[in-house]
Amino acid sequence: MIGKVYISASFNNTLVNVCDEKGNSLCWGSSGASGFKGTRKSTPFAASSAIETVLEKAKQKGVDELEIYVKGPGPGRDSALRAIKSTGMKVSIVADVTPIPHNGPRPKKKRRV
Repeated sequence: MIGKVYISASFNNTLVNVCDEKGNSLCWGSSGASGFKGTRKSTPFAASSAIETVLEKAKQKGVDELEIYVKGPGPGRDSALRAIKSTGMKVSIVADVTPIPHNGPRPKKKRRV
């Protein structure tokens, strides 16, 4: 079964969600749900431990091949990919889906003195 892994790496936490081909969520986890609190949630080690716990749940549900979608600029980004590689599951796609504004919000009005 092919599973889609969505990793959202913010500066404060790393969220992981594993879905099937249709988009139904199979299992999820985060570095906060893995037992880390405060500033330790935002470390690369917390992200890799969150990935490992979620992928163990996914293996029990029958997932053997992964498509990875990474979003956000957080510190858990690269370590999450390394943790997935160390589990030995087959990876078919790695995509960066970080939203990038085309024009951004309207700038502040000019300061008058």
